Amino acid sequence: MNSLKLRQLLHSFFLEDIGDRDVTSEAIFTAADCSHGQFLAKQSGIFAGEAVMKEGFQLLADDIQINMMKKDGEWMERGDVIATVEGPVQSILTGERVILNLIQRMSGIATMTHRAVKTLDSDKTKICDTRKTTPGLRMLEKYAVQAGGGVNHRFGLYDGVMLKDNHIAHVGSITEAVQKVRDCTGHMMNIEVEVETKEQLEEAIAANVDIIMFDNCSPETIKSWLPLVPNHIITEASGGITLENLSSYKGVDVDYISLGALTHSVQSIDISLNMEGKSDEFISSTSTNTTC
Repeated sequence: MNSLKLRQLLHSFFLEDIGDRDVTSEAIFTAADCSHGQFLAKQSGIFAGEAVMKEGFQLLADDIQINMMKKDGEWMERGDVIATVEGPVQSILTGERVILNLIQRMSGIATMTHRAVKTLDSDKTKICDTRKTTPGLRMLEKYAVQAGGGVNHRFGLYDGVMLKDNHIAHVGSITEAVQKVRDCTGHMMNIEVEVETKEQLEEAIAANVDIIMFDNCSPETIKSWLPLVPNHIITEASGGITLENLSSYKGVDVDYISLGALTHSVQSIDISLNMEGKSDEFISSTSTNTTC
């Protein structure tokens, strides 16, 4: 994960929530008041969000200490301690909600991805995400997919060519669309084409594209078409695939199955922060100016 981009994201998220100040925490606590607490899993699942916790609290106060009990990608049972936090209680509570919102969503995505991988149970086919992500959260959501055992599709419009039905309809053919792309991109840019018919599949193969996506095709149709695809062309199935029907794609043997549901239909994992009493013995390892 890009730590510079993560800090930038967290900075904007904190500004949205805090505004000018945290009225409640500043009224109740002084800057010298310190405490400690535990992040607890209230549901079982895969944890994701370690960097969010560490970078997030450091943005608010450099004398907050985080001790991780769970790493990204590890299973957590209901009641498990994910991490402990200690430091200025005012800063901890100011950042609590933003950090919880992010790690709950990321853990939900990681858990759903884990379930998809287990459901498919394939040594060949990898589970991957799509661009159907929450605006502003794509880097975090795609990282969570990795934590759950999946892989990432393209991150945006800039790092891979995907010729979809609307592109092809306007240009007139897959052949012409592929040629137009090759005329203006370098050899490092892969070209993926969506196909829905056998005729489109044959045209994409003739154009020697890098990746063929079987879009909204049944498992039976994909199985019948796969022998036509040369080994050097990567294959992907997508469109309408969910955890509920994923098992029907067992044995289809495409290289990738992409599920938009991993990010657009996920349920967050419930995680809470339980603060305890004052921490009179806290000594910061990062700041000599702390009064904690």
